Amino acid sequence: MAKLVMLLVLCILPAIAVAARRGSIGKNTMVVEGRTYCDTCKFGFETPESSYFIPGATVKLVCKHRQTMEEVYSDVAVSDKKGNYKFVVHDDHKDEMCDVMLVKSSDKSCAKISVGREQSRVILNHYSGIASQIRHANNMGFEKDVSDIFCSALFQKYMVDADEDDIKSHL
Repeated sequence: MAKLVMLLVLCILPAIAVAARRGSIGKNTMVVEGRTYCDTCKFGFETPESSYFIPGATVKLVCKHRQTMEEVYSDVAVSDKKGNYKFVVHDDHKDEMCDVMLVKSSDKSCAKISVGREQSRVILNHYSGIASQIRHANNMGFEKDVSDIFCSALFQKYMVDADEDDIKSHL
């Protein structure tokens, strides 16, 4: 009897704990995750000194048929306090092109959608060779209308090969 109890404690209870911790993602479900940020210096990329994540930004996931370009799926999400957003997709979209795109910033001082960083393509099918059910979209950015005052020094830091005329024309 003691061996049976020991078997239960060592084998079955840990299996139940692992299964309970896994969450409720089904076999055919995929999760799209990404982040929204503000580019305070209009660099077109993120830096620790010149960008911050935007909570409350609205993003949209749109899937279109590859041949007709007809929209066949869409969903909207809002980023959390760390700028992260998440879509849970229950269907396979193997014949479709799916993009996550910026819709609206919650930060009025950083509301302009950054060209080239406004959308991210994601693959939402199980026949792509991707083993994980998690799909990561590239971070997408908004920018301020006017660059912050410290941006010229940062521009010089990140553009070490640029000459002085390039720096002045950018700012």
